Amino acid sequence: MSQTNPYEKFLDGRPLESILAVTADAIAEYLEMIGAHRAKVPPAPNKWSAAEIVCHLADCEIVFAFRLRQTLAEDAPTIQPFDQDKWAVQYHGISSVLALETFSALRKWNLRLIQAVMPAAAGRTVTHPERGAMTFQTLVETMAGHDLNHLAQLRRIAELPA
Repeated sequence: MSQTNPYEKFLDGRPLESILAVTADAIAEYLEMIGAHRAKVPPAPNKWSAAEIVCHLADCEIVFAFRLRQTLAEDAPTIQPFDQDKWAVQYHGISSVLALETFSALRKWNLRLIQAVMPAAAGRTVTHPERGAMTFQTLVETMAGHDLNHLAQLRRIAELPA
């Protein structure tokens, strides 16, 4: 597994843009299987509920939006890491529907950007303080792997007995 992309192990060989394009629909399918009430219930102690996972995905899409644009607009910028657990403190009471709507809108916006600039922007460099030198391509790969990681979590929650 790459140090620059901790989610690389989740990539399954599909084109990255294909993974990114279907994530919102996959989230919606899992949320339907889980149901509104169960979406609010953590599957185990100290684990995020399905709704919290979708809130996290929406927050991460904001982060990725900025990182992608910063990488395009600046020469070799350093991106800001964030503590996902501290951000998650705010998720209580946010519906999975609102989180999914937010994620979906941002993902469409980000995917439009990615499609417009790739492959020309693939090699643009960026530094992550904890992961080191990366490229625009690595950011896109990280997005896709991150999606697949959390979709697997949602699938496991959906498969739990109601």
